[in-house]
Amino acid sequence: MYYGVLLFLNLGTPEIILIVFVALLLFGGKKLPELARGLGKGIREFKDASDDVKREIHRNINTLTAEEELRRDEAAAQKSSVNQQPDEEVTSTETRETIKP
Repeated sequence: MYYGVLLFLNLGTPEIILIVFVALLLFGGKKLPELARGLGKGIREFKDASDDVKREIHRNINTLTAEEELRRDEAAAQKSSVNQQPDEEVTSTETRETIKP
């Protein structure tokens, strides 16, 4: 299945010369530069659009990663505050016990 596609993409110098000659006959010498210019603009626009999509994907990935790190830091801060609260209560209880006797 892919063998036919690979054969099509395997163009040598004689095939390229034949394609250029046929294009020259079909469109003429004056029209061919305009077609090439239009093709170049189309390729450039496609490349710019694909770069924009890539940039947007990377921006979203970075945003999600930053949000995940923020959540992780908040969870760690909550765990540390929960771990510190019982210690403070024990200290205040120990203080009360030492004052009572």
